[in-house]
Amino acid sequence: MSKGTLYTVSAPSGAGKTSLVKALVESDSQVTVSVSHTTRPMRPGETDGINYHFVDRDEFVQMLGESAFLEHAQVFENYYGTSKAWVDETLASGRDVILEIDWQGAEQVRKLKPETVGIFILPPSQQALLERLTGRGQDDQAVIDKRMAQAISEMSHYVEADYLIINDDFTHALAELRAVLVAERQRLARQQEQHSTLLQSLLRAQHSEDD
Repeated sequence: MSKGTLYTVSAPSGAGKTSLVKALVESDSQVTVSVSHTTRPMRPGETDGINYHFVDRDEFVQMLGESAFLEHAQVFENYYGTSKAWVDETLASGRDVILEIDWQGAEQVRKLKPETVGIFILPPSQQALLERLTGRGQDDQAVIDKRMAQAISEMSHYVEADYLIINDDFTHALAELRAVLVAERQRLARQQEQHSTLLQSLLRAQHSEDD
């Protein structure tokens, strides 16, 4: 069985990353999204092991000391991290894994796993992003300005990815995201591993004809 591929998918808030990844995973049984560990409290409607692996701070710190995370981050008072063991086991089973993380997390992952494929998703314009960020109409201008400034800073890191997708039309962007996974699955090394018996038989048949 060939090993799966690890992907990082990054984007500024409002670019549609989560919706695209959700639609991709629902239509492709060969790929799954990593479930992060977190120290934040479970919210109503969430399920341990589905939304997050909920752990207390002491357990998270212990895992951190054991180098159990591919990447981790602190957001306000809470910690988040991606289990290295789970990712390795899932990839070994032949399934692809997607990590939905920011550019800093993607950078951490690339240092430990240079073979990781990075995907960055951008909005079609600043105006479109602004409309998505203000869609609920509940935030004041200062909050909106801060979010836009942060988004612009995050978007500058698109150059660190391997693939860039502009989410103008959702259906088209989803097709492009699928195309990335299809292309990666056809890489020579992965195909050689997956179809080794077939390739050997094809070569043997060719040699017998030459004889």
